[in-house]
Amino acid sequence: MKRFLLVLVCLLCSLFTFATSYRVLFIGNSYTEVNNLPQLVTDIAQSTGDEITFMSHTPGGCTFQQHLAGAMSYIREGGWDYVVLQEQSQLPSFPENQFMSQCYPYAKQLCDSIRRYNPEAEIVFYMTWGRKNGDAQNCPYFPPLCTYEGMDSLLHARYMIMAADNQALVSPVGHVWHYIRDHHPEIELYQADESHPSLAGSYAAACSFYATFFAKDPTGIQYDANLPDETARIIRETASRLVFDSLSSWSFLPLDDDTVGISLIYDEADMFVSPNPASYQVVVSFGELYNENTELYLYNQGGQLVRRTSTTDEFKVVMPLYDLPDGIYFLQARQPHRYYKIQKIVKVSQ
Repeated sequence: MKRFLLVLVCLLCSLFTFATSYRVLFIGNSYTEVNNLPQLVTDIAQSTGDEITFMSHTPGGCTFQQHLAGAMSYIREGGWDYVVLQEQSQLPSFPENQFMSQCYPYAKQLCDSIRRYNPEAEIVFYMTWGRKNGDAQNCPYFPPLCTYEGMDSLLHARYMIMAADNQALVSPVGHVWHYIRDHHPEIELYQADESHPSLAGSYAAACSFYATFFAKDPTGIQYDANLPDETARIIRETASRLVFDSLSSWSFLPLDDDTVGISLIYDEADMFVSPNPASYQVVVSFGELYNENTELYLYNQGGQLVRRTSTTDEFKVVMPLYDLPDGIYFLQARQPHRYYKIQKIVKVSQ
């Protein structure tokens, strides 16, 4: 029901202003601790008449696996409206076998624990960013990490996968950073170590979280964290465009049956992909939840969009693969006013 109210807020925000109060638990490491991100989000919320009460567990370099022990006392406290999960900055971008063994299962265990003690809480994955010039430490072992683009695309894809498979939200901070890097290079998002956030970088993260928590437009924020006026304005407008204007793109939550025709498609029975593995094409067939206007997005393992197609038949889509390199891809299904799921496809040679 809480998400239903947030959807209504999003739809009616131009007419009404709602004051809201949430209890938020931040679980992460130095990317959350630097510049006191939880307090930044709190100050931003207060500037719009809203309120956040928070606690944080942010030991430096801490991983999801380590949080399973260190953060459990906070999780067991219960009563949280949102719980934010931020993994160690490099781990989600590592090769798939490492991600699947060292990160993915612990994300699921954390989500299961959060829901056991906080059945009403919504989980938010904190999508982080690639290092300014790539991960020099791990570049020799995994070339995609040698550049910012390579590392950032992997982080984007992996956080989306964890959120989809755990029916959670994403605060797409890395996505916001990417846009600012491309369009406003005069804004320095990094500290001198080319990894941790500057104050502007943390402010961008806080604006993303504000939109995620409250489903309100960040352009209404009155707090600028002592940044130059123009810098703060650009960051707020970017978060508005990339987060607030497409909230459904960052949500994998199942919604109540009475939620104005919006539903999450997450049951494996709702989408059938065959053959898989495939060499020439896959045929995607849909269950009764799917109808017209379904669109499919195919991403490679680096998180880059390589194909997009729409339904021509109400219950079936053909996705060609013959011209793509062999490897692992992720298929995303979307509909207007519906959330979507991700399914893995393996492309092999004929």
